[in-house]
Amino acid sequence: MSQTAHIRSHRKPRRASRNPLLRTGVAGGVLSTLAVTAAAAPSSAEEKKPAADTVEMPTITSDLAAGTQRAVDATQAIAVQYEAEAARTRAAEKAIDQAAERAKAKKEAERRAAEAAARERAERAAQERAARDAQRTTVATSTADSTAEAPAPTGGGNVATLVSFLRAQIGKSYVMGATGPSAYDCSGLTQAAFRQLGISLPRTSQSQSTAGTQVSLDNLRPGDILYWGSAGSAYHVAVYIGNGRFIGAQNPSTGIVERDMSYDMPTGAVRVL
Repeated sequence: MSQTAHIRSHRKPRRASRNPLLRTGVAGGVLSTLAVTAAAAPSSAEEKKPAADTVEMPTITSDLAAGTQRAVDATQAIAVQYEAEAARTRAAEKAIDQAAERAKAKKEAERRAAEAAARERAERAAQERAARDAQRTTVATSTADSTAEAPAPTGGGNVATLVSFLRAQIGKSYVMGATGPSAYDCSGLTQAAFRQLGISLPRTSQSQSTAGTQVSLDNLRPGDILYWGSAGSAYHVAVYIGNGRFIGAQNPSTGIVERDMSYDMPTGAVRVL
């Protein structure tokens, strides 16, 4: 640039504008091109959209169907699992119920067995009591018969004197080693009673159990000496007074009493009258 270029009067005049018609034509061509392009664009978009839908929709539908199937399969698997668990629970509950029923049945069987055993023991005891009662009845009957048929005793006295003396001692005390008149032990009372008839007996129950003739308990007579234990080693003696009864000095708690033979059945007897 020259040194005078900035001075307006020295600037070069601008070239005149180009032909207005040319500019108008160019502008019209550009606008026409834009209009054609704008008009064609929606048509292209419309042509492409169905293609995009055609490609994408099958993919979405297929994925949804696959997901749905997986959910169905999972639900079925869970249902199967729950059903299996329920079956196991039912089986366990059934096993518990069966075990309880077996335990109940066992307990009932044991109860019935115990009741049967108790009934059997009671029946056996009743039979044994009946047998003992029958035996005692037989002894009493035999004794009564033998008493009615027995001849008058000999030996310096009679049975009535013996029995009268013994009954007069009932209620007196039992004292070991005592021989009367206020207290006796078993052999001391027997010795004192037979002394009333003039019969002398040994002092102890062991010796008195062999002092006379051994007789059966089924053939007793009033005045026979009863003993408990073995002959020669008896531990207790008393005097039979008839009708299945005896009088004896029993023990310190009872003293001298009259009892039925069923109270304490003796082992044997001896006859000294």
